[in-house]
Amino acid sequence: MPTASWHWKGYLSLSKVVPFSHYAGTLLLLLAGVACLRGIGRWTNPQYRQFITILEATHRNRSAENKRQLAKYNFDFGSWPVDFHWEEPSSRKESRGGPSRWGVALLRPEPLHRGTADTFLNRVKKLPCQITSYLVAHTLGRRMLYPGSVYLLQKALMPVLLQGQARLVEECNGRRAKLQACDGNEIDTMFVDRRGRAEPQGQKLVICCEGNAGFYEVGCISTPLEAGYSVLGWNHPGFAGSTGVPFPQNEANAMDVVVQFAIHRLGFQPQDIIIYAWSIGGFTATWAAMSYPDISAVILDASFDDLVPLALKVMPDSWRGLVTRTVRQHLNLNNAEQLCRYQGPVLLIRRTKDEIITTTVPEDIMSNRGNDLLLKLLQHRYPRVMAEEGLQAVRQWLEASSQLEEASIYSRWEVEEDWCLSVLHSYQAEHGPEFPWSVGEDMSPEGRRQLALFLAQKHLHNFEATHCTPLPAQNFQMPWHL
Repeated sequence: MPTASWHWKGYLSLSKVVPFSHYAGTLLLLLAGVACLRGIGRWTNPQYRQFITILEATHRNRSAENKRQLAKYNFDFGSWPVDFHWEEPSSRKESRGGPSRWGVALLRPEPLHRGTADTFLNRVKKLPCQITSYLVAHTLGRRMLYPGSVYLLQKALMPVLLQGQARLVEECNGRRAKLQACDGNEIDTMFVDRRGRAEPQGQKLVICCEGNAGFYEVGCISTPLEAGYSVLGWNHPGFAGSTGVPFPQNEANAMDVVVQFAIHRLGFQPQDIIIYAWSIGGFTATWAAMSYPDISAVILDASFDDLVPLALKVMPDSWRGLVTRTVRQHLNLNNAEQLCRYQGPVLLIRRTKDEIITTTVPEDIMSNRGNDLLLKLLQHRYPRVMAEEGLQAVRQWLEASSQLEEASIYSRWEVEEDWCLSVLHSYQAEHGPEFPWSVGEDMSPEGRRQLALFLAQKHLHNFEATHCTPLPAQNFQMPWHL
């Protein structure tokens, strides 16, 4: 394409402008050449050809030997064959089916106030707020709540994740598997089997639920491993090898297929399964406890009762209405409500220096939302004991930030543990184990205080640490039960 040309003392002469398509064609040709060279290099590499042979054989026949051979290689997990599908015939038993399997909604709409009707006009008025909440939840909200799903963070952590994964496979004989949930998401899991060892705890399976930036490769899975248990770790949807986005329904669907995999493929009975969660993992842990009531126990470390107070803490006060509506409609992590539907043993671990789930400052231990989780659980299970006197005594006990202060409050109210146990055993023998209990309705105020403090100490243990400090194996204890 000719253009104006000009000269200045012979230093510069511009007579043509090269079209952009010329550069684009050259670039595409160069990329095609690089791809061809890479293909030739792989085809002439005997190790790569062996890997492709094993991968194709595993897709045709998912035998244990083929999977064992495939596990020796590290490659894009998207090409890994599905090991367990939620619709497998053995997983459709109604006796163990979770709510998500049949499409029961986890999030219930807010109840209408008396005297109001959800008319067409009201729906139109609410539409801008609903659209805003949806956009906030699916952009900023989800990424703030689950930063581990952000691609750049995963890219930065990839060397550490690969190293942790290699350690689990090589040192712990971990077995990686891909599970397909009912929403189509593929869930990346790692199973370490300790059933063949002499330690009795190896017969129990601990399913680990990680935090909002946690991965099974480097997460809380290490605590039950060091304690000698069989362990099943999994990554949230959208984390590392797992596909999807970590919204509550997707989280529940993922947890559902993980539990089904543990029961129907790994061969563990629900009575031999313990759910262990750290931080935001308490949502899927309490969902599993609610949906699979026969599981052995639930251990919640540094978890909370409800997301709304914690979300309000980090957002401007002027956003209070928007934040509350967004959480309730799209990110409703209602841990306490779900936990109260579980009848089995529960242990809560409270970090005394927790800087994440406190609503004021870490030094204000009474703003730790783990306190509210304990109080809601005890008030549901023992409403008569947790009347005014019992509630006041437990709040005083929760204010203690050291074992010395706890013991001082315990001795001040002269708690007799043998008497508390005898009262609980007598009630259970007469009325059965189903909660809530009416024990304490004919009891003196002093008796209710004693029993409330006894129950609080059995359900909550303190750990003097910050939120992200790994829990030592010696602090991993089974919950108390009668």
